[in-house]
Amino acid sequence: MKFGVVVFPGSNCDEDMVYVLKDVMKQETVKLWHKNTDLEGCTHIVLPGGFSYGDYLRSGAIAKFSPIMQSVIEHANNGGFVFGVCNGFQILCEAGLLPGALLHNNSRKFICKNVFIKSETANSKVTSKVPANKALKIPIAHGEGKYFADDETLKSLNANGQVLFRYCDESGAVNENANPNGATENIAGVCNAGKNVFGMMPHPERASAAELFNEDGRFLFESIINN
Repeated sequence: MKFGVVVFPGSNCDEDMVYVLKDVMKQETVKLWHKNTDLEGCTHIVLPGGFSYGDYLRSGAIAKFSPIMQSVIEHANNGGFVFGVCNGFQILCEAGLLPGALLHNNSRKFICKNVFIKSETANSKVTSKVPANKALKIPIAHGEGKYFADDETLKSLNANGQVLFRYCDESGAVNENANPNGATENIAGVCNAGKNVFGMMPHPERASAAELFNEDGRFLFESIINN
């Protein structure tokens, strides 16, 4: 198992992700520059958060054309593990590796705060170790985090167990008041039909170290490593 964290111009959570994977979870981890096409033998590809290309066009819309993305797409199409967080999630949607899109928050404001999410399935490589019905406290930091998909896609996502997380309150109740950005059906993360490509808006890497006084995000990384 070898992790590759892709770095785009504007990525700003790459160091956080590398720290958790390498120093906290003790996994072999390298950075992959977006202009390269070699995945350097990595079995697990991670697209971190940030503002690739400054989000000058639409979040993730330019990054999908970076040279390395063709290799990431090929890796995913061959069944390889790919995980995108925040901007990484946006890039995966723009690249067509995940269904749906991320739109501007209902408030039209950038939101940076702790929220609660709960796993909707134990049958995925990022949720298998997450305790059932546990509300995880995970931070968000985005301006375009409102997940949207049409009715047919939503029906398929729900039927196939592709919804990974929904925003909830501290008690685990999924309701409108717990939805920070207006996401359809409170969806905070999804996977593809093949269940090898995963994306979420909240930042588990910002909640996975004792020095941060929050380790709820570690459940996700433990799930990944033990699958």
